Amino acid sequence: MAELHPELRENVRLLGELLGENIRQYPGEEIYQLIEEIRAAAKADRRQESGSGQRLVSLLSNLRDDQMLPVTRAFNQFLNLANLAEQYHGVRRKRDHESDLMVESLADVFERLKSAGVAPQEIHRKVSDLRIEFVLTAHPTEVARRTLIMKYDEISGCLAGLDHDDLLPPERDEIMDRLRQLVAEAWHTDEIRHERPTAVDEAKWGFAVIENSLWQALPRFLRGLDHALTGATGDGLPLAATPIRIASWMGGDRDGNPNVTHKVTRSVFLLGRWMAADLYLRDVQALRSELSMWQASDELRAEAGECREPYREILGRLREALIRTRDWAEAMINDEPADNKGILFENEDLTGPLELCYRSLIDCGLETIANGPLLDTIRRAHTFGLPLIRLDIRQEASRHAEAVAEMVDYLGEGNYLEWPEARRQDFLLRELQGRRPLVPRDWQPSEPVREVLATCEVVAGQTPEALGSYVISMASKPSDVLSVILLLREAGMKYPLRIVPLFETLDDLRGAPASMEALYKVDWYRQYCGDQQEVMIGYSDSSKDAGQMMAAWAQYQAQEQLTEVASRFGVHLTLFHGRGGTVGRGGGPANRAILSQPPGSVNGSFRITEQGEMIRFKFGLPRLAEQSLTLYTTAVVEATLAPPPAPDPEWRAVMDWLTERSLKAYRDVVRESPDFVPYFRQATPEQALGKLALGSRPAKRKASGGVESLRAIPWIFAWTQMRLMLPSWLGSDVALADAEKAGKMPVLQDMRQNWPFFRTYIDMLEMVLAKADLRIASYYDQTLVEPGLQHLGASLRERLSECIEQVKALKNQQVLLEDEPVFAQSMKVRSPYTDPLHYLQAELLRRDREAEANISVEGADAEVVPVPELLEQALKVTMAGIAAGMRNTG
Repeated sequence: MAELHPELRENVRLLGELLGENIRQYPGEEIYQLIEEIRAAAKADRRQESGSGQRLVSLLSNLRDDQMLPVTRAFNQFLNLANLAEQYHGVRRKRDHESDLMVESLADVFERLKSAGVAPQEIHRKVSDLRIEFVLTAHPTEVARRTLIMKYDEISGCLAGLDHDDLLPPERDEIMDRLRQLVAEAWHTDEIRHERPTAVDEAKWGFAVIENSLWQALPRFLRGLDHALTGATGDGLPLAATPIRIASWMGGDRDGNPNVTHKVTRSVFLLGRWMAADLYLRDVQALRSELSMWQASDELRAEAGECREPYREILGRLREALIRTRDWAEAMINDEPADNKGILFENEDLTGPLELCYRSLIDCGLETIANGPLLDTIRRAHTFGLPLIRLDIRQEASRHAEAVAEMVDYLGEGNYLEWPEARRQDFLLRELQGRRPLVPRDWQPSEPVREVLATCEVVAGQTPEALGSYVISMASKPSDVLSVILLLREAGMKYPLRIVPLFETLDDLRGAPASMEALYKVDWYRQYCGDQQEVMIGYSDSSKDAGQMMAAWAQYQAQEQLTEVASRFGVHLTLFHGRGGTVGRGGGPANRAILSQPPGSVNGSFRITEQGEMIRFKFGLPRLAEQSLTLYTTAVVEATLAPPPAPDPEWRAVMDWLTERSLKAYRDVVRESPDFVPYFRQATPEQALGKLALGSRPAKRKASGGVESLRAIPWIFAWTQMRLMLPSWLGSDVALADAEKAGKMPVLQDMRQNWPFFRTYIDMLEMVLAKADLRIASYYDQTLVEPGLQHLGASLRERLSECIEQVKALKNQQVLLEDEPVFAQSMKVRSPYTDPLHYLQAELLRRDREAEANISVEGADAEVVPVPELLEQALKVTMAGIAAGMRNTG
C-alpha cells in the first residue's frame, strides 16, 4: 500500500500537534491523555492486536457524560484538519509535482485529439462554443459551518506560506504564530450550527464561493485554456467566450421546500447584483490605477472626451455607475426607496466600456497591457455578468397545473385537471399563440397559486443573464412544459427561458424519451426553444427507488434514447446531471463519469449539480477550483470529439439480465421486508438527523411517511454514518453472484476492460465497498437494534461481504483499491479517528434514546445544562466528524 506523501504526512502531524496543544490547555491534561489512549487503542484495533477491540469499546463506553463532548470534538476536529491538509496537498502537488497529478493538462488532451485525427479547426470550434455549467445546490450536505470553513481556508494559506524554502526565521515564526492562533480559534469555535440556515443564508454561502475562490480561479483557468488552444490550433479563445458558467439552486429551488418563497428568490437576485457590483468595483478601481497610459484609439477618445488619461476617464465613469448599482441593490434588498437612474442592469452596460478600453489598447499596439488584468475582468464580466450567478427555479409540475386550472375555472371553461392531455395542449397552445392576457389583473387566486404567479413575476423581471433554467420535477407530458411558458408569459416574460423537465424515478427515466418526443412534435414549442433543449436526469431518487445498479443502467439508456430522439428532430440536447457527492447519488470522480456517458450525449454542452461539501472539496481554494475546471473541461472536450464506442449488443443483454436481478433483490429488502423500516430506524442515526441543522430543506418531503418519503440525502447519510453503505451496493451483490453461477464472469471482465460505463460503475462500487466496515456496522446492531431484528443486519453484512469478494474476483485483486493506493492510504490514516467516533455515536444514540424514553431531569438546576443536552451536542459532533472522515455525507 502506498505511503502518504512525506510533505502531506508532515502537515497532518503539524496540525495534529497544534490541536493537541490546545486540548492540553482546555479541557486539560486528563482529557488529552484519554484521547491519546483511545487513539492508540483504535490503531491497535486496526492492526487486529489481541484484545484491542474490547479495550477500545471499554474505554469509550466508560466515558462519563461530561467527557463525551470534548472527546468527540477532538476526533472531529482532527479529521477536519486532515481533510484540509489533504486538500491543500492536492494543490501543492499540482505546483511542485506536475507528474504526480491525476488531472491531465488541456494541452496534452488537445495534442492527443489531434493525434487521433481530430482537425485543429474542429477543436477550436468546439472549445469556443463549449458550455459547461456548474449548478451550486443547497442540498444540506455541508456539515462544516461557514465560520470554520473560512478559518480552514486561512490555515491552507499558512501551509502554503510554510512551503517557501527561502523563509527567514522571523518570517517562519510569524506564519507559525498565525497557524497556532487559527487552530486555537477553530478548537474554541462551536462546530455545530444550532439554527438551520435560511435559503438566503445558503445563497450567501454560494456567493462566498465565487468571491473567495472562483473569482480568482476562473480568469486564470481561461488564460490557460486560451494558451493551450493557441498552441494546438494557432487561434485563441474568443474574447466573449464563456465555456464555464456558474448557476445556483440556492434561493430558487422551491420543490418540497416551503421556505423558498418569491420574496426569498427576489432577495437572492438582488443580493447577487449587490455582490457583483462590489466585486467589479474592486476590479475597476485596480484597473484605473493600472491604465494610466495616454495612447488611445479615436473610438475611445470620442467617448472619453478631451482628457490626458482617457482610460481612467472611462473607468471612472464605470466606477461611479457600479457604486450607484450597489447602492440601488442594497436599498431594494432593504425595501427602501431606490433610484435606478444610471445603474448597470444589462450585461452590455458593463462589458461595453471594458471592451472599448481593450480594443483601444490593441489598436495602439499595447497588447501586453490589454491582455493583463483588463482581460481577466472582461472574462469575469462575460462569465458572471451583473447578476453574478444564474439562478435556476425548480417547482413541481402539479403546482403549475393547479395554477392553470384555477385560471380555466375562473374563465368558466371547465376542469383543467380532468382534461385529457390533447385538450390541455390545445388550450395552452391557443393561449400561447394569442395575444390577450388570460385573466384580468383584479383576479384573486388562492394562496398557493398566488405564490406560483408571484414567483413567475419575479423571474419575468430579470435579464436573461440572471436566469439559468426553470426545472420542473415530476414532469411527464408536454402540457407540463407548456403550462410554465404560459404562466411566465402571463407574468410579463418577454424572452424564451429554458424549461427543463426532470426525470427522477425508474418509471420516469423509462418514459422520458417518449415524453420528449411528444414535446418535440409540438412545432410551436420547437420554435420557442430555438431547437435547443435541456433535460435533467435525477440520480438520487432513481438510486433510492431502484438500487444503484438498476438506476445507473436506466440513466445510461435514458440518455442514449433522449440523445437519439433529439437528433431525429434536429434539436441540440444538453443533459443536466443531478448528481450528488456520493456514489449512491451518482457521485464519483467527474472525469470518469463524463467519459463513460453514452456516445453523442455530451455534445459540447454539459450541466451538473455540485453540492454541499463537494463544492468545498472541488472549488474551496482558487488553485483547487482551477484544477477542477481543467478536469471537467478536458473530459467534456474529449467526450465530445472522441466519444466512446457504442456498447456491444451482448453487453446490453448482460446489463438487462444483471439489472433485472439487482432490482428485484433491492426491492425485496427495501420495499417487501416488513422488518426493514424498523431495522433502518434502529440501526442508523436517521431519527436523530433532524437535530443536525444542515440546510433549509426539511429532511422529508412530507411530514409523515416512511422510507419512500425520506429525501435521498438523509437516506444516504444515515447508512454512511454506520458504515453499511447499503444504498450503493444492495442488489449488485445478488446480480454479480448470479452472474458468476451462470458462467458470465468472462463477459463481465470483457465489459469492464472495454466499456467505460461498466468500468466506471465497478470502480465506483469498489470505492464505496472500501468505505464500508463490517465490524462497525455490527457494533451498531449489537448496541442499538432489538434482538428480534438483528437477523436482518447479520444477513445484510453477509451480503456485503460477498459483494466485496465478487468485486475483487471481477477485478482480479487480492484486496480492494489495489489500483487506488493513495485513496486506500488516505482511508487508513483516518481510521484511528473515525473508528472512535463510530463507537461513540452508537453509545450516544443508545443513551439519547434511553433519555428520550425516560425524559425526567428532576432536580436539575435551571442554571446547569441538563446532561441529555450535552449528549445531544456530542451526538451531533459525531455525525459531523464521521461525515468529515468519509469525505461526504449525502
